[in-house]
Amino acid sequence: MTQQTHSTSSVSNDDEIDLSKLLGHLVDGKWWIIGFTALFAAMGVAFALLATPIYKADALIQVEQKEGGMSSLLGEGASDLFASDSSASTEIELIRSRMVLGKTVDKYNLTTVAEPNYFPMVGKGLARLTGNQNSIAISRFEIPEGYDSQPFRLNVDADGQYSLFNSDDVRVLQGQVGKAAMDDGFHLFVADLKADKGDTFTLSKISRLRAIRAMQDRLSVSERGKQTGILSLSYQGEDKARIEKVLSDIAQNYFMQNVKRDAAEAEKSLAFLQGHLPGVKAELTTAENKLNKFRQENDSVDLSMEAKASLDTMLSVEKQLNELTFKESELAQKFTKEHPAYLSLLDKRKTLLGEKKRVEAQTQKLPKTQREVLRLRRDVEVNQAIYVQLLNKVQELNIMKASTVGNVRIIDDAQTYELPVKPKKPLIAVIATLLGGMIGVGIVLLKAAFNRGVENPDDIEAIGLPVYASVPLSSMQQDIEKKRQKKEIRTASESLLASVNPADLSIEALRGLRTSLHFAMMESANNVLMFSGPSPGIGKSFVSANMAGVLAKSGQRVLVIDSDMRKGFLHHQFSLKADQGLSDCLAGKSEREAVIHHQVLENLDVLTRGQVPPNPSELLMHPRFKALLEWASEQYDIVIIDTPPILAVTDAAIVGAHAGTTLLVGRFGENPVKEIEVTKQRFEQAGVNVKGFVLNGVVRKASSTYGGNYGYYNYSYQ
Repeated sequence: MTQQTHSTSSVSNDDEIDLSKLLGHLVDGKWWIIGFTALFAAMGVAFALLATPIYKADALIQVEQKEGGMSSLLGEGASDLFASDSSASTEIELIRSRMVLGKTVDKYNLTTVAEPNYFPMVGKGLARLTGNQNSIAISRFEIPEGYDSQPFRLNVDADGQYSLFNSDDVRVLQGQVGKAAMDDGFHLFVADLKADKGDTFTLSKISRLRAIRAMQDRLSVSERGKQTGILSLSYQGEDKARIEKVLSDIAQNYFMQNVKRDAAEAEKSLAFLQGHLPGVKAELTTAENKLNKFRQENDSVDLSMEAKASLDTMLSVEKQLNELTFKESELAQKFTKEHPAYLSLLDKRKTLLGEKKRVEAQTQKLPKTQREVLRLRRDVEVNQAIYVQLLNKVQELNIMKASTVGNVRIIDDAQTYELPVKPKKPLIAVIATLLGGMIGVGIVLLKAAFNRGVENPDDIEAIGLPVYASVPLSSMQQDIEKKRQKKEIRTASESLLASVNPADLSIEALRGLRTSLHFAMMESANNVLMFSGPSPGIGKSFVSANMAGVLAKSGQRVLVIDSDMRKGFLHHQFSLKADQGLSDCLAGKSEREAVIHHQVLENLDVLTRGQVPPNPSELLMHPRFKALLEWASEQYDIVIIDTPPILAVTDAAIVGAHAGTTLLVGRFGENPVKEIEVTKQRFEQAGVNVKGFVLNGVVRKASSTYGGNYGYYNYSYQ
């Protein structure tokens, strides 16, 4: 149980270390994060200011419950059959249909697209902010066949004149504002133009279908609430006045088509009834003439009570059958014969026909004269009832047609909001700022993930290489480098950090290295100290030169040798020239005393690299180099050799064979642990024992557990 608890605690501690390191990376990369955040915030604000504002106009329409146009004429029983609710989705699709939107496209000539030309990206926004926007109003634009969708350029000339050029930059038309211009199939009427001389516009003619689709993209229709029948229409665009007019026209077009649709239904029924009126009237006249003639011939025979009762019953049956005929004509337009309503009507007709046959059978028992009078009066009464009913229906339909208002009502007319709906400037600025911050954080973490450079001495000691010193990065040394590039430094006392600022943290770290070396070199074969490293640019020359300066100030006689005869940099540390040096001595061209710079600083001599030879490795293997080191070891208290990187060339391995103490130098955050381990193995393969490691250029970083722990070095004298 204890072991399990300990394991859990270890995992927890590892997580805390990871989180703290992650936070440390963010703190170290704070300027990256701040920079990207500020950059994206500025871009977001600029976009919000320069982006074209989009305004919104809205309107409100009510769709009421709709009844069939003939339901009121067919009685209460049939009205429920014809009642219909027009769903909101159906009405929405009607509003967005080409039938409705096409009329608006034609009215406002939306197939013609005219836009002013500005400087890309920012020109339009700057023109709007400065109030120098160009505008053009085109009432008519027609082009010959073959020019569809081709852009045209309209150049503004002096005094309201303009010229129209095609895509091949050929002038096809020239005209004046307020007057129609026509030439070779082109027809253009510019109603208004606000622009300076030399400004240009892009004109294009799009298809009617494409213009309708563009309107559909800008038009939004939705139902407010659930099954309320209240439709909200909104339309977006750049021009406040134009979108208000367009949306108002769309609402009016929808309203008018709804009224016309209901009136058309009444018209259709009216035409049907008026077509039957002449025939019914003719039949009524014929029936009346026959009855009158029969009465004249038979001296006006009166009907008995029984005959009158039969006549009344027959008239009632005929009236009901006639009404069923009207109903059947309406039902046939809406339903099939298998529909329950249609089947009910057929059953009712069958019953009435049965009743009619029964009455006719009764009349057959009457005398012949009364039967004939009954038949003739029945024909007159039936035709008269039909005729009167048709006249009533015609009058009702005329009234309905005249008073048709449809089931649509415009509640709120189109109106444009004062403020634009897009872009949402505060939201864009906030999103851009957050995006910049996230990108900055991502870059910092990405750099940290790909940066395998060693930052913790414990990682180096884990491969069996003790860390003798961690040298902080010196801002004073960076100033010295800048002055050296400007050739403002001429002496070693001005060039060497150990001489310029002995209290610098880097020099204090080298003093600690001096103490460690005092005990490490007691068991060495000689007093030759070599500094090497895995790669160039890690500060070996800086460590070698300033270590020599620290040792010289302690009273020891020191000789510094630059064995990098290819790209040696040590002479710059002392403001010396490399014309005569080690290569000349090893090649036998000069004596060693002649090439050594004596007393560069007190107790400090320097041997530079000399002329760049074609065979540096062979010169280092020459006996003269061994003899030089033996002589120097006797003449000086300590000899420091600066070598080229071992992973680049083999020179360091050759020099290491003569050195009693070998130290590796690595750069904080640049040299990976694996690279340092390979460097150590390379020396061991050559028989050179590496004593320790110097971590150079240590930077105070929140993500490094060691980088921030050299603050105690500030305990130094002024």
